[in-house]
Formats: sequence, C-alpha cells, structure tokens
Amino acid sequence: MNLLTLAIDVGGSSIKAIILREDGTVASGRSQIPTPYPATPKVVVSALLDLIAEQGTYDRLAIGFPSVVEHGFTRGAINLHPDWDGFPLVQVLQDQLGKPLRIANDADVQGSGAIEGKGVELVITLGTGFGSALFLNGQLLPNLELGQHIFRGNDTYEDFLGQSALDRIGVELWNVKLAEAIASLYKLFNFDKIYLGGGNSRLVQVDLPLNLSNKVAIVSNDLGLIGGLALWRSS
Repeated sequence: MNLLTLAIDVGGSSIKAIILREDGTVASGRSQIPTPYPATPKVVVSALLDLIAEQGTYDRLAIGFPSVVEHGFTRGAINLHPDWDGFPLVQVLQDQLGKPLRIANDADVQGSGAIEGKGVELVITLGTGFGSALFLNGQLLPNLELGQHIFRGNDTYEDFLGQSALDRIGVELWNVKLAEAIASLYKLFNFDKIYLGGGNSRLVQVDLPLNLSNKVAIVSNDLGLIGGLALWRSS
C-alpha cells in the first residue's frame, strides 16, 4: 500500500502543506497560508485544522514545527508565542483529526530531506529565525538550537541572521555575517557538509575560503515538506 502523507511546514511567516506519496512524489497541489498573529496555540491550531480540512485524502501527517519537540510537547517556539512552551500539540491534533501524526523540529525535518547520510552534516534554516539540525552518518541528533547560542558579544546567531537582522542591516552585510557564522560553525563541528535552507537561503551570496567552499550547499525550502516523510521512515 502506498500511504499518503500530509506534510505540513509551520513557519514564523507562513504555513505550507502538501500530500506526498511514499516515494516523495507529489499527490496534491501545495497550499500556503500566512501564519496567524498573534501566533498563540489556540489560533495556530485553528488555522492548521482549517488548512488540513481543505486537503484531499491522506493516511497520516508529518509536521515540522519551529521549536524543540519533546514527547509530543512543543518547547520554546520563540518566533510564535510564549504559550507554546509545554503545549501538547501532538495530542491536541490527534484528538481532533483521528489520524496517525508525527511532529518534529522544522530544521530537523528539512535536514532529513537534504542530507546525503555521510559523515557530519549540519543544516541551517534561514528565515524568521535561525534553525539548525545535526546529523552523523544519517542519524539525527534532535532539537539542536544553535540559533539561541551566543555568536558575537551578547548576541545570538538568530540576533545576527534572523529576519529582523536582515531587515535592519540589508542583504550585503547579512551575507558577510553569514560567512562569519559558517566559519565559526566549522570550527565547532568540523562538518563534512553544511546545508543552507529556509526562505532566506535564496539571498545567500557568501564568499568563503577554499577549505569551505566545497562544503556548502544551498537547498530548496520545499525540503521542509518533503523531509516529513523521514519522520515515518525512521519508525
């Protein structure tokens, strides 16, 4: 049986959905709605249920969510609303939908769709925030939150490279800071490959030293949806 997965990518600015076959081919058109504001659990869950109701037939769900996800609970969705800290999102949606459901950090999901499965692979998502995922020989080390770690002075990676920083300093300087961040992350992880995804990856034009230039790849933001299949393959 070729199970159909409704893949959803919840972001700080938009929520996207598509139905996928097990081989990764598309079984529906892609839907997208703005992330509601204020993005409280009640408002976002309502928007998710409305979006899901508009989809075609599916067998299970895979959702990428912009926070740490532990045992079905969200924690620290700082680009949405403080009320997400400790919210039982898996149980709430399963009670409403009655379908098998898996949820993971959105960068973990995108990374699962991007990696080659060889060596140390780091995934960075550049969007409203600064997401991150780390893999060793294809195995995920879940819930890595690099965005909240100090990069320079008292400022975090997200302070330097999130959407608000991009709006404030412009694309050229943002790229300079991104190159600095990649060099810093290489010293920390000695990665074999770093993948740059997220909505703002389309703006990346970094100049890197020769030892890093062949270790960086820009990947499609659609992997935030396609990577959802990995949540079921890992069972």
